Amino acid sequence: MKFMPYPFERLRALLKDSTPKKEGLNLSIGEPGFKAPKSVIDSIKENAELTRFYPTLQEDLIESQIAFVKQRFKLDLSPANIIPTFGSREVLFNFPQFIFLENKKTSPLMAFPNPFYQIYEGAQIANNAQAIYMPLTEYNDYKPYLSDEDAKNVDMVILNSPNNPTGQALSVDELAEWVKMALKFDFILINDECYSEVWTKSAPASILQASIKVGNKDFKNVFAINSISKRLSAPGLRSGFIAGDSKILSSYKVFRTYLGISMPLTLQRAAASGWGDSKYAEIIRQKFAKNLEIASEIFTNCNIFPYTFYLWLKVQDCNEIHLNENQLFNDELFCKELFEKSGHIALPGSYLGRNDGGIGYVRIALSKEPEIMRPALEEIKDFYDGFIKNHKCVNK
Repeated sequence: MKFMPYPFERLRALLKDSTPKKEGLNLSIGEPGFKAPKSVIDSIKENAELTRFYPTLQEDLIESQIAFVKQRFKLDLSPANIIPTFGSREVLFNFPQFIFLENKKTSPLMAFPNPFYQIYEGAQIANNAQAIYMPLTEYNDYKPYLSDEDAKNVDMVILNSPNNPTGQALSVDELAEWVKMALKFDFILINDECYSEVWTKSAPASILQASIKVGNKDFKNVFAINSISKRLSAPGLRSGFIAGDSKILSSYKVFRTYLGISMPLTLQRAAASGWGDSKYAEIIRQKFAKNLEIASEIFTNCNIFPYTFYLWLKVQDCNEIHLNENQLFNDELFCKELFEKSGHIALPGSYLGRNDGGIGYVRIALSKEPEIMRPALEEIKDFYDGFIKNHKCVNK
């Protein structure tokens, strides 16, 4: 069993011998650069004494998450349809393990987008699973696809809409087609919806809405995973949930009691407050929307989707794979030279994919205050123009 280093470890190795000319911004990580809400901070202070108790799952947290789903997606869930989690990463990793243990799969088959959030691959490796990479490219509008032949054999599909890193989102009708496929071929369908609260004019759909749309009111085989991290600029709170098929979740809830990942009562109280703080969530959403507007003004030739706080920037003028004399891809070279010149840190797209996925792109997080982002993006654009000019494809 061999896990790949996380993208940020590879980025540190890439930049370790580089010295920037000045201090810049770390735009490589999807961590909102805004203050956490006062309601959450106050709750943590007021309930600090609860750390003396062993944590048990609190009803008010479940109720607040059900209320969020009701307010945001216009869906009525029962407590049997939802389980609070310690953020989203842990459930994305251990829920597949539970599924494959239940189904007694010794070598299951998983499908997920490429490029991807690396925890999907971690779950695949940990479960001795085979992987189907669903390419996200400009030629398929950065939308995943699975053939009927693969759908017949796959055990689990993980979608990520809205998508990290591309920013693309599937419509409710497109998600509905995935639900119908999951029912037809009887595989588990998960949508990682951690970016559902980042949008400009219209909110993206949930896989749960799509399930209802096709008449799958019990959410058979269908699950949504979400997190408070982006919504409230509170990734350190580690509050998320998985929602969907109650028959599967009832057994999964018991399985979770053995994992040792119970959320401290102090944080549960704060999270219960946070899920209901729609006013502050709207403030955060508007900051992200403003940053997208700024990026669109500066990078006029880049396809920027309205469901993201990432700029998925193509850093070559063709679709070939370029290696320089140091055996770096164009996206690696771009990030290295950008850091040396400006101090700004971006993430090579090739670190987020496999089999050429993400090569030639960089991910830039639009995660700081708008007045901080604008000059940084203008500086990156100046560097970008020079980089493209100096690294033209000779075979174009």
